[in-house]
Amino acid sequence: MKIQANEKFYEITNNTTAFGIRDSIKPEADIVILNGFIIKEDYTLNDGDKLSFIKRGEIPTEQELESLLVSRHTPGVHENVKKATVGIAGLGGLGSNIAISLARIGIGKLLLIDFDVVEPSNLNRQQYFIKHIGMHKTDALKDLIKEINPFVEIETKNIYLDKSNIVESFKDVDVIVEAFDNPICKAELVTTTLNMLKDKPIVAASGLAGYFSNNLIQTKKIRDNFYLVGDDISEAKPGSGLMAPRVAIAANHQANMVLRILLGEREI
Repeated sequence: MKIQANEKFYEITNNTTAFGIRDSIKPEADIVILNGFIIKEDYTLNDGDKLSFIKRGEIPTEQELESLLVSRHTPGVHENVKKATVGIAGLGGLGSNIAISLARIGIGKLLLIDFDVVEPSNLNRQQYFIKHIGMHKTDALKDLIKEINPFVEIETKNIYLDKSNIVESFKDVDVIVEAFDNPICKAELVTTTLNMLKDKPIVAASGLAGYFSNNLIQTKKIRDNFYLVGDDISEAKPGSGLMAPRVAIAANHQANMVLRILLGEREI
């Protein structure tokens, strides 16, 4: 049988156990992950099993780091997302949360597009720090992602997206994410994508302001290649602002829908 441990392949005999492999190649490890799940009791290995061994507090080598970053994933996920490119339009509350979630799952490449800079009022819901105030959001988010997962390839564009440049910007991505605040920009991106980039799935959002129930936010499949997240009602307006909890809920609905699409799951 052949198994994988910390990204190296090993030939093993029947009845070899996870703890036995740990004791032979990294006995100091105090975390043993088998096929994405931490095990506390020993386990007899099967052909194709994947093991990761981690010693708490130890900084891994660069060669080990990427495999350990994704060691808790469901088997088969990383191999698929690593070759994918996702384009995100707008890097505010939605876009910054989505980009970081996708970086944490080891997406291969992110195309990040926004023309704006980080300002203090963004910090109530967007994934930036005080040190980023005044920076382009593209640069600030690239800085953050490099601290989380340096193996994600990042391309940035500091441009205002409109129908004159949407097709050229997103023609090479696998999935498009609409993450604007402005409803006019949202509509223009979705309409242009559905009409001009018909083979590209787009995941958009509408209705996530305020502190209404979590459970009103849903992911809906509007038509082939068009998914919409939100409660369809709660637009941002005087008396109903955008705040971190609901924005993050909607953003991660979008991120999970992107993941499902990349893994071949087209239904909600």
